[in-house]
Formats: sequence, C-alpha cells, structure tokens
Amino acid sequence: MQPEFWNGKRAAGVPDQLDLGQYHSVVEVFERSCKRFADRPAFSNMGVTLTYAELDRLSAAFAGYLQNHTDLKPGDRIAVQMPNILQYPIAVFGAMRAGLIVVNTNPLYTAREMRHQFTDAGVRALVYVNLFGSLVQEVLADTQIEYLIEAQMGDMQSALKGLLINTVVKHVKKMVPPYQLPQALPFKQVLAKGRGCSLKPVQVNLEDIAVLQYTGGTTGVSKGAMLTHGNLVANMQQIHACLSQEGPDGHPLLKEGQEVMIAPLPLYHIYAFTANCMCMMVTGNHNVLITNPRDIPGFIKELKQWRFSALLGLNTLFVALMEHPEFKDLDFSNLKVTNSGGTALVKATAERWHKMTGCTVVEGYGLTECAPVVTTNPYGDLVRLGTVGVPVPGTTLKVIDDDGIEQPIGERGELCVKGPQVMKGYWQRPEATAEILDNEGWLRTGDVAIIDEDGFTRIVDRKKDLVIVSGFNVYPNEIEDVVGAHPKVANCAVIGVPDDRSGEAVKLFVVPREGGLDVDELKQYCKANLTGYKMPKHYELRDSLPMTPVGKILRRELRDSTPA
Repeated sequence: MQPEFWNGKRAAGVPDQLDLGQYHSVVEVFERSCKRFADRPAFSNMGVTLTYAELDRLSAAFAGYLQNHTDLKPGDRIAVQMPNILQYPIAVFGAMRAGLIVVNTNPLYTAREMRHQFTDAGVRALVYVNLFGSLVQEVLADTQIEYLIEAQMGDMQSALKGLLINTVVKHVKKMVPPYQLPQALPFKQVLAKGRGCSLKPVQVNLEDIAVLQYTGGTTGVSKGAMLTHGNLVANMQQIHACLSQEGPDGHPLLKEGQEVMIAPLPLYHIYAFTANCMCMMVTGNHNVLITNPRDIPGFIKELKQWRFSALLGLNTLFVALMEHPEFKDLDFSNLKVTNSGGTALVKATAERWHKMTGCTVVEGYGLTECAPVVTTNPYGDLVRLGTVGVPVPGTTLKVIDDDGIEQPIGERGELCVKGPQVMKGYWQRPEATAEILDNEGWLRTGDVAIIDEDGFTRIVDRKKDLVIVSGFNVYPNEIEDVVGAHPKVANCAVIGVPDDRSGEAVKLFVVPREGGLDVDELKQYCKANLTGYKMPKHYELRDSLPMTPVGKILRRELRDSTPA
C-alpha cells in the first residue's frame, strides 16, 4: 500500500507528514523540554513531584557520575531494573545524556531471565531497587556487570520519611530478602557525587542505538530490539501528532504542558516507556507514576488526588478498576483520553468504560520492534471499536499471503509495517533480524490483519494462535470478545488443543465474576453467539489466568499446562 492511501483519512488536526529532522536525538528533545517547561511538574510518585527543571538537574547529576566516576563509554549498556518510581526517569535520561544504551529490565524477572538478558546485552552497569538485591547477587558472577547502583523506595522522600518507608519495606513488609552486595553504591550517593561534576555533552545522532528493548520471550529466546534515537524520536512525534486531533472546540484534544497523565503500566515496557516516559517530553505534560497497579484500592486512592486527563491501560486493568465499587465515584470530568494497547480490547469492556467514565477507550496497535506505536484510532465519536485505527503519520502498512504477495484491500494476511519507528534489528542476531525485516524496511509482524477501504485496520489474530478446526480458521480474539461480553465473565482466553476428529478443537478458559458461573449456562451462551465450528469443545473455570506483568494473557502457558 502506498503511504498516500492514508492521506485525508486521519482525524482533523492530525498531519499526514512529519518533519523527522526536527530533532537529532532523544537527549535533544529532553533538554529542550526541560528548559521550555522548567516550572511544570514532570513526574509524581508516592507524594513527591519533580518539575522538569528538577528532573534536568537530577539526571545531569546521574550522567555526571557515570562520566566522571566510571570508565563507561558512550555505547556501553546500562540495565535499569525498577518499578514505576521517580528514580527510573532520572536514571534513564541520565544514562542517555552520558551516551549509554539503556537496557530496560523487568523487575519481576527470574534469575534465569536476568542472567540471559544481562549477558546477551553485555551489560556493564545495573541500576536496581534493593527489593531485587538477592537476585542481583545470584546472577552477578555470570555477567559482565562492573557497576551496581542501588536505589531504595524512599530515596526521593525527605530524610525522615525516606527512612521510615525503607524501614517499613524491609522490616515490616519483609520485601527485601537478605543479600550481600558491598560494592553497590547507593542511588542518593551517586546523585551527590555527580552533582559537582560538569556534564560533558555527548554527540549522538538518530542512527545511534538508544535502547535495547527485549521482547517478552513468549516465542523462544528473548531478543533485544535495537531502538535508535531516530526510532524513539519519530514515535514521540507520531504519538504527539495523533494527540493533536482537534476537539469540539477546534483546539488540540490535549494541551501542551497542561495535562495530567496517569501511568499505571510499567515504564520498562515499551508501551509505557514511549508514551509516558518519552512522548510526554515533547508535550511537557505531567505523569503520575503508579508503582503497584495491582493494588486496585491503592490505585483508586491515588486517582482521587488528581483531575487526570489521560490514562494508558489495557483490557485487564480496565476490568479490574471497574470491578472496584469506589471507581465509579471518581471525578472523570477532565478525562479526555483512555488508550488501550498491549492486547486486544474487548468490546464489552470498552462500552462499560464509556458508560462509567464518559470517555471512549481508544485502541491502537504496536509492537516492541516498532518503538512501539504503529496505528491509533481517532478519539471521541470517530473511534471505530473492533479496529486498531489507521497508521500513525509517516507509517505504511500492507498485508501479505504465505508467499509474500501483497493482498488487496479487504483481504486478510500477515500485517507488515514500514516507517521511521521500525527497529534497526535484533541485537547481535542477524539471522533473526533477516526473518522479519527485509531490505526495503518492511517488518513482518506475525499478526493477521485486514485493512478496509477507509484505511482502518482490524487485527484478526496472531498467526501462531490460529486454531484450525476441520479446515476452518478460528481466531481466539473473536471468541474471547464474544465470551467477554457475558455479564458473569471477568476474563477469558482461548487456545487450540489436539482433536482426533477435527485436527484441533477450541478450549475456553474462563475466570467468573463474583457469584460464579455455571458451565452449562456458558455453553448455551456460546451456542447462541458462535458458529458451530467456533464453539468451544472444552471448558475450564479458573480463579485467574497467567499474564505478563503488563496484563497480557499468556496463551503459551495455557497451552503448556493442557495435556496433549
């Protein structure tokens, strides 16, 4: 498909073209924004707010320490392993200002996963929270890590409150298993040492790698997507362009430097990393970091303190919030944007959210290899539920068949993406890169999609999740969407299992809402709403479903736990 196909199909206020030469690096965007929005709040967490000027000063101190008290050179890798706390943006932007490549690391990783990522990336420095100190100690000898910087949950508080928080975390909540890492330098000490150092500007350009973002590892070994400064800057500009959609008053939906964005999804995940940590630099908006979004009562208590205008989430989080009785009493009068990503949005969830908050949930599409945003839906009444919208400016899509032949409008096939946000490749894996990225810059996503005449894209399913029943293609997302609309269903997932008669059969896992659910009732519901070959043959009620830390259901784990 030619890029011109989407011209004029985007919402009013969203440009079809962008000036991708406007910035030369993430660092330039960051430093410009810190000056422009100096007095505005940048991040809040645990009762503390950092202005852009303070974030500028603290990240400069962190960079100053790295440049003057270590032998780390531009291009060296530094891993950052933290939940959503203020130390995270300080460390990430500080590392980038020192010219280092950031390796985002999931704090919930096992020792095996940490060992693989640290050795694969050749990490030389690690910034972590002391909650994970015992795991760091376990893997350290097997890595190339030379520098350890240890944060504690109370670091950014006043001295007395910080001491109290750290004591409670360690001795009352018992969240810090014993370990010995005498060589680790405290985060606060790093800032103090770097504060007196002059920051030496580092020459980085759009082609230089900014981040190694490891894929979830749900399909074999976890690989590091090389995201350049150009990839991240382009995606920042693309998201910003989509948020420039005109509201009813003819002005952009979100006003620069005036919005409060709620950030419950982990910043180490590419979705929140780009949207909450990177994109907000262009707009100068205020991000409220939610450290533990699984604590729904605590999350709602935090929401009560803000007149928030945007919230990024995904289907499971929206459901969990709406299930809490106090959620409906929040002040939603300023909520203009609710973005869903990471996994398919269930139509029933979107409708319920709109009824409860007055704000439409907008679903987009992206993947780690695309930094991550590829498509977005227009906001408000222009949204098309069931689609992931149109490509962000500067991005082209096509769908291909199994032979790589491009398919016409309305035909399904594997979705391919081309644009400035597409990664450079996988770190030190040229063969894996060649499998999904061709010489013309087209990235094969592994997702089955249909593009309609208006340019809107519908993701039918992952190719690998396709269930083939007696020769008919069954797409788990479709069944999950139908079952998810049942009033007694809290969550559900579908996989294919071997079947002697049909080759494969559909198996449905359901987490009932409070009050329970009868399987016979569920069968009748499915029979009334699904064609015969799509009907689940096997049903299993569960208390919960296996999920990634960002709430994506792991169908692979469900398949592994099901006897062949």
